[in-house]
Amino acid sequence: MISNGATGNPKVKGLVYVAAYALNEGESVAAANALGGGHTDVTDHLIVRPYPGAAPGDGDAYIDPAYFHRLFAQDLPRSTTGVMAATQRPGALAALVTPSGPPAWKSVPSWYLVARQDRIIPPEAERAMAKRAGATTVEIDSSHVAMMSHPDVVTKLILRAAR
Repeated sequence: MISNGATGNPKVKGLVYVAAYALNEGESVAAANALGGGHTDVTDHLIVRPYPGAAPGDGDAYIDPAYFHRLFAQDLPRSTTGVMAATQRPGALAALVTPSGPPAWKSVPSWYLVARQDRIIPPEAERAMAKRAGATTVEIDSSHVAMMSHPDVVTKLILRAAR
């Protein structure tokens, strides 16, 4: 998100999606993964740990460390992804099926970086979300963590959006 920080006004001027979900209203992450005919294996490799008060079938979800490098960041060194896998923060399993609210991309300009080698969000889905949002789009050969494996490209896109 790019805001007018000079005046302290949090008004959003633009959005930058880096291998991210640009959901439509009422759409879930699970539904978005199928856009453009894409598919991801990540849900087959989640470890779910129920937490106190969790609804039946919900819990904290982690990517199985044995699959983390291959699924999340195959273009980073294993020494880095080993630490990432061990320190990953959980996501609520319910977040995969919870409908999104109104999207900001309908009212502000958007930029989108498609990671062609993403194994978390299918690149086909990324392209479909970027197109739907009318985003200025850049594609690179990257895993899901383009901001780590290609920081110069990501920085350039953000700076371009900030103009």
